[in-house]
Amino acid sequence: MYETMLYEKGGGVATVSLNRPDRLNAFDGRMHEGLHGALDDAASDDEVRCVVLRGEGRGFSAGADLKSEDLSRKDGDAPDLGAYLRRSFSPSVRKISEMDKPVLASLHGPVYGAGMGLALACDLRLAAQSASFSVAFIKIGLMPDAGVSFFLPRVVGLGKAMEMSVLGDAVDADEAHRIGLVNRVVPSGELESETAALAERLAAMPTRALGWIKRSLYASFEGDLPAVLEAEAEGQAACGYTEDHAEGLAAFFEKRKPRFKGR
Repeated sequence: MYETMLYEKGGGVATVSLNRPDRLNAFDGRMHEGLHGALDDAASDDEVRCVVLRGEGRGFSAGADLKSEDLSRKDGDAPDLGAYLRRSFSPSVRKISEMDKPVLASLHGPVYGAGMGLALACDLRLAAQSASFSVAFIKIGLMPDAGVSFFLPRVVGLGKAMEMSVLGDAVDADEAHRIGLVNRVVPSGELESETAALAERLAAMPTRALGWIKRSLYASFEGDLPAVLEAEAEGQAACGYTEDHAEGLAAFFEKRKPRFKGR
């Protein structure tokens, strides 16, 4: 379906795999187009209730492919990196964060540069012991992009975000877990099975409520208390009319496990 992207669906889970292993899943134009399309497909498919984002080969992603056509210096002229971002990583970050379904990042090996931005845009991050993380932009004279400037200080705090962005040093999986950059660390050989188990759990949850949780938590950073309270009221009203809420109530009173359908 996609030249540099693998897309698999089953059991309510869509797995999107970055597939340029020979380039450590560094992004060129085709890969950006593939990720945009895969995310759109997952978002619009009612059968999909959870999305997994992962990488083929020895790591998640090294970020942008500096040798790609988009970033090459033709005739010595520097490319317009702002225009590049507006058509490449920025849409992907928005598609992930604005999707009304949980997105789980399954991370191993290098998670560098814009690859880290994509991981941060996901709702949960599961890391193998082999994973390492670097805000590597400063090493080539650039500032962070792909949403890193937005997500990183919110996830790990301003002080640590500044340190990682200014120095560009890599952190290993254990340190990433300690500072809250990832939610869990698992043995490298268990990443696939642990990812599948967590994705299955998310896919069985009340999907619309999860979508409203995403919206409300993001909105809480931008609004004051009255605005957040109103957003909660709006979201709760919408959740209250869902079939999953009715099922959850019935299961609560009948003392059984709920069977949510994502509706």
